[in-house]
Amino acid sequence: MKPAVLVIDMLNDFIKGSLKVPGAEELVPKIRKLLEHARNHHVPVIYACDSHLPQVDRELEAWGPHALKGSWGAQVVEELAPKKGDFIVEKRRYSAFYSTDLELLLRELNVDTLILVGVATDICVQHTAADAFYRGFKLIVVDDCTKALSDEKHVKGIEVMKDLYKAEVVNLDEVLRKAFQKSP
Repeated sequence: MKPAVLVIDMLNDFIKGSLKVPGAEELVPKIRKLLEHARNHHVPVIYACDSHLPQVDRELEAWGPHALKGSWGAQVVEELAPKKGDFIVEKRRYSAFYSTDLELLLRELNVDTLILVGVATDICVQHTAADAFYRGFKLIVVDDCTKALSDEKHVKGIEVMKDLYKAEVVNLDEVLRKAFQKSP
């Protein structure tokens, strides 16, 4: 297994701002612990970040202004700020694969497994999981490092990823024990 951690939309607007996901702040210390572990095991850390263009992106029609390119809201929360050697993929749709170079980056890194964390479970995490599955990547979803706008939506998103995309659903302690065993 050659994993990478994909941090999805842990941005100011989703954690503290205009489209705050309830309980998302609770994810920050857990994700920080995962990222430290990944970096210590030389596992790539990739941030997939909404970066919308005002007056153009259709997603803004559905959700209102959020994560506008270059704004405070589109920045990764300070506590999870990318470090030297991490990668950032800007996205304008729910999936981190849609019209981005994420797949190329993963192939260049020889990644075969994605460890997914972030928000929202049933939207951007789920759409990214679908596109990863279609491209042949194995999926690990860290249940206690993802959130949705409601607990019900979170559970539904997890179920879809597990049932349709064959994601292995684990908690943080499990992923720390199992996912990095064979990494250099």
